[in-house]
Amino acid sequence: MIEILTTGAANSVQDLGRFGYLDAGVSRSGAMDASALEIANRMIGNDAGAAAIEIAVFPFRARFSHSALVAVTGADCPVSLNGNLHPAWWALPVRSGDVLELGLPRSGARAYLAVAGGIVVENVLGSAATDLKSGWGGLEGRGLRRGDRLVFTPHSVPLTALPAGFGLDPVALGRAASDLAETNPIRVVPGAEHQFFEASAATAFETTPWKVTEDANRQGYRLSGTELRLTRKLELHSHGIMPGTVQAPPSGQPIIQLAEANTCGGYPKIAHVIEADLWRLGQAPVGSLLRFSLVSRSEAVAALREQRARLNRAAAFAALARKDARHPEILSALAGADRSS
Repeated sequence: MIEILTTGAANSVQDLGRFGYLDAGVSRSGAMDASALEIANRMIGNDAGAAAIEIAVFPFRARFSHSALVAVTGADCPVSLNGNLHPAWWALPVRSGDVLELGLPRSGARAYLAVAGGIVVENVLGSAATDLKSGWGGLEGRGLRRGDRLVFTPHSVPLTALPAGFGLDPVALGRAASDLAETNPIRVVPGAEHQFFEASAATAFETTPWKVTEDANRQGYRLSGTELRLTRKLELHSHGIMPGTVQAPPSGQPIIQLAEANTCGGYPKIAHVIEADLWRLGQAPVGSLLRFSLVSRSEAVAALREQRARLNRAAAFAALARKDARHPEILSALAGADRSS
């Protein structure tokens, strides 16, 4: 069991999301940085979509009542176990009574804490993800509070073989600190109404910085910057939208839909953030500056394939750290990772 000692209401239980219910008005929810949650799980032998803790308010402290193997990924934050420091992107054993603390991030906005075996909460519509907007899923449909206790499934990972734990290099995963900087644009594809924006607006969208305002949460980010003007007024029926959709309301200041995005809307869409770059929005804190760059559909698909190959390769090497390198399953995973690179 995990006892929450210090937390914030924005911290919650998440998995990879709730799929197949958009037509019923149910948003995807799930991790804001899905790849960080996935690799945290795969580092410690979980299924990719096992439930973990998404941490957006720091410091976060938790006490373990049972031995376990845990992993911390996502934001570059100091990790402390009983006062002993560990780097981020690290898997380590914890024992009964141990206290784990995650400090204020040096870069990024959200960290993920996964525990071998996965956190056990009741699934709602096939997912453990907390939908804070609707108040369901996760732990009673809400953020974590001090004193909450989360159950996890016992796992067979031998802790004695990993006395100091092991880590991954986020740079090798395409997640260097520079990937969060304004100078590295977030890739987008044109939205359905891109052609109806003034040429100066389309140019400004790609060439000027956009600030993440304080009106930012798991539902979406409001940005401030150059006003995005249309060539003419558009009357649109409400239509389906997804995480990553960039809309321009009458104010001309864009809104990016995120994990708990509305399932439909009527504002013109200038762009959509590609799936491989959605994690960068999840790691963008309030006040940070974003830039965007248009890419083709084929480039977006190639970026997703590259991201998947990196995740698979990292998972294979994490398996090497947990098990005998001669194990046929590990050799097969490594061979597959090499073929996909």
